[in-house]
Amino acid sequence: MSLASHLDELQRKHGDIEREIDNAMLHPSVDDLEIAALKRRKLAIKDEIEKLKGQPTTH
Repeated sequence: MSLASHLDELQRKHGDIEREIDNAMLHPSVDDLEIAALKRRKLAIKDEIEKLKGQPTTH
């Protein structure tokens, strides 16, 4: 998988989790721990995106 396609996939997952968090927060029955876990996953993906963006590209 190329770096660009990997970044695209990570950004897609980041957006998916963001929407999942938004939906979960609309439902009072969703556990706060579940929302916190989603937020941790989102942050981990964001950290990975930033790490990959900082890598030099190899040709």
